[in-house]
Amino acid sequence: MHTEDSKCIKHLERERERERAVIAFERKLPAYFYREREMDWLLGRKGPSGFSYSSTAEQVTEGIDATGLTAIVTGASSGIGIETARVLALRGAQVIIAVRNVAAGQEVKEGIIKENTSAKLDVMELDLSSMASVRKFASEFISLDLPLNILINNAGIMATPFMLSQDGIELQFATNHLGHFLLTNLLLETMKNTARKCKTEGRIVNVSSYAHTFSYQEGIRFEHINDSSRYTRWGAYGQSKLANILHANELAKHLQEEGVEVTANSLHPGSIVTNLLRYHSFVNAIVLRFGKLVLKNAQQGAATTCYVALHPQVKGVTGKYFSDSNFEKPSNLATNTELTKKLWDFSMGLIN
Repeated sequence: MHTEDSKCIKHLERERERERAVIAFERKLPAYFYREREMDWLLGRKGPSGFSYSSTAEQVTEGIDATGLTAIVTGASSGIGIETARVLALRGAQVIIAVRNVAAGQEVKEGIIKENTSAKLDVMELDLSSMASVRKFASEFISLDLPLNILINNAGIMATPFMLSQDGIELQFATNHLGHFLLTNLLLETMKNTARKCKTEGRIVNVSSYAHTFSYQEGIRFEHINDSSRYTRWGAYGQSKLANILHANELAKHLQEEGVEVTANSLHPGSIVTNLLRYHSFVNAIVLRFGKLVLKNAQQGAATTCYVALHPQVKGVTGKYFSDSNFEKPSNLATNTELTKKLWDFSMGLIN
């Protein structure tokens, strides 16, 4: 076969793969936006936790005193990150707003303090797409000699065009998974020590998404993470969100084996109108037309995060996936132990 013919065949195969990915995404998209309200929302039913799709972050943390706790919230300069930081501070926690844009983080801090003058907030620079920035942040935080009770890995980007991070890794995987994987790894000893000294359970919360079901067929493309010819925006986004769940699951296992009182869980916050949608005019068109009917607001979107981070019902619970402040069953890939272990080793190799 001629070389040109071979190239054409490979090109056609890649185009067919992209078409299949788009078709698969279009089939799942309605579920992404509509699955949650269903009859439970229409009938106002609550789950076993006593909370539902429409519960807000303030409602799920009502009566909880977080005084004396220190929490880090990544990506707290927009969307549900702001509401998460606000409600944690409202309940008395000292909150570190970890953001790439420090000026935007300062605006968030000032806005929260204007409403709640007793709020304890600090802003620190963190760019999760850069391992150097993650290491710098962790080093600076540790030098403050603060306890760390809660780590909320919230920041993320959604379905961007193909780009590489500063470290030469596909940007969505680097930002949504690997940056948080490294951050957690660097802060883990501080969390363990805090749990031992304060006799208070530490909690690590990975904000994933129902979109983890959009991942590539094999789940994680270990050998093709940086292959632009195989890249699809939503497949890569789903891959990074699947990685969030797998990371929490394997971390929970390690912590249990150590006998440390630190838990790790993941969650789907809900379908929310945020600036994550800025790359997607067709999704924005859906949001503009049907958003009020099918999407959560920021107060509802931050509820599950705050529930998993603070609620006594979650004490001792680890390696679980939540949605609407209740247990949820993730995809089969998300509970695949072989894939979980392989991702852990792969990620360790990248950060080392």
